[in-house]
Amino acid sequence: MARTLKKEGKFNYIEVGEGQPIIVLHGLMGGLSNFAAVTDFFSANGYKVIIPELPIYSKSLLKTNVKSFAKYLYDFIEFKELNDVVLLGNSLGGHIGLYHTKMHPDKVKALVITGSSGLYESAMGGGYTKRSDYEVIKKKAQEVFYDPAVATKEIVDEVYETVNDRNKLIKTLAIAKSAIRHNMAKDLPKMNTPTCIIWGKNDGVTPPDVADEFNALLPNSDLFWIDKCGHAAMMEHPDTFNQILFDWFKIRNI
Repeated sequence: MARTLKKEGKFNYIEVGEGQPIIVLHGLMGGLSNFAAVTDFFSANGYKVIIPELPIYSKSLLKTNVKSFAKYLYDFIEFKELNDVVLLGNSLGGHIGLYHTKMHPDKVKALVITGSSGLYESAMGGGYTKRSDYEVIKKKAQEVFYDPAVATKEIVDEVYETVNDRNKLIKTLAIAKSAIRHNMAKDLPKMNTPTCIIWGKNDGVTPPDVADEFNALLPNSDLFWIDKCGHAAMMEHPDTFNQILFDWFKIRNI
């Protein structure tokens, strides 16, 4: 993504376009570039796309948790003086968006989750006992997608670097525990924010029944499936993902 990263105060973020603000929340091992297609499409279609760099690895261990990241998001929204934002999150990013929406529903116009944690996640921070073995890490990265070719060398290298950095690995494990601790099953039925759930039918990290459960528990949600798609729909099927979301925005008048 050939975008300029803005640095203001404690925040680093990308901002493109004008119009209804969409704040994109990346996942645990997901870079800002994972949302290149989303950024390009929606910034060209009347939306302001903002992607803050979440402090996944820079907070103290005690503050490396979903609640703390949701507070960071709230501070960012206040800093940018935004109201009625759309939150779009993948994996851990979806969980952060859900938790923020629970705490500050007045700030959120709509929520979009894809492959989100919050109810269940399969070993989000586990399985790295052979982390020095590049081929093992490559296989794990490929398993995130339906089509293993989506896991480019650049993506594999980034995951390999992360799990072989002791500080980052400790933080990754802390986040995984926090995601399990912050299970939102009891909160979701009280959350009336319009929610678009877009899920890969072949997601092995947060399997399809997780999407069904989100849809059943959230009172104002719509669920859309993408076939032959793993955990990161906006990367694996960007055009389909964008069209589903754009159509939903039109139906919901967002």
